[in-house]
Amino acid sequence: MKILRNFTKRMFNLFFKRKKDISLGFYGPPNAGKTSLANRICKDWTGEEIGKVSSVPHETRSVQFKEEVEIKYKEKKLKFKLIDTPGIATKIDYEDFMKLKMKKKQAQKRAKEATQGIVESIKWLDDVNAVVIVLDSTKNPYSQVNITIVGNLVARDIPVLIVGNKIDLKKSNVKKIEASFPDCEVVGISAKNGKNMDEFYESVFKLAKKT
Repeated sequence: MKILRNFTKRMFNLFFKRKKDISLGFYGPPNAGKTSLANRICKDWTGEEIGKVSSVPHETRSVQFKEEVEIKYKEKKLKFKLIDTPGIATKIDYEDFMKLKMKKKQAQKRAKEATQGIVESIKWLDDVNAVVIVLDSTKNPYSQVNITIVGNLVARDIPVLIVGNKIDLKKSNVKKIEASFPDCEVVGISAKNGKNMDEFYESVFKLAKKT
């Protein structure tokens, strides 16, 4: 009987023990601050950044990830794999890169890499447990790109947290994001200066419970 009880206990733990490690994807349009936020999280908890930040759109052209990032908040711990993805766009034109003083050949190469990055980002949705959507809170949130991203995640039944980044800027309007996506939790932060990160980490723990 003792052997049977031990076996039953092990099987119960195997099937019902809460999964502690999750894969957390960072999605959003270009230049919203995904990599800035990912870098701040990694630097806060691992001492290392995950990628390069640039004002040039589509600087992140391939998926970057950091294994076993562990954060602590109010005596709680959460370990996850952080996945930073290229910015999602519905249209990429090499001429936009030429406006940034790139030569035509370089601009065409950048546009091709950006397109491949978007395809890769979408494929990675099959491997994430939850997603943080990073939006620029100074811009109109109700755009075709943002609607597409949120709609895709809802259709896949992936838990979502929307971050309104750049609240340190005067034109920031987090309430407009909340009004645009009333069914999603929204938290305003500044990845650049670390403003409101405690609320962000608390929201990440809530997000993890939904996975």
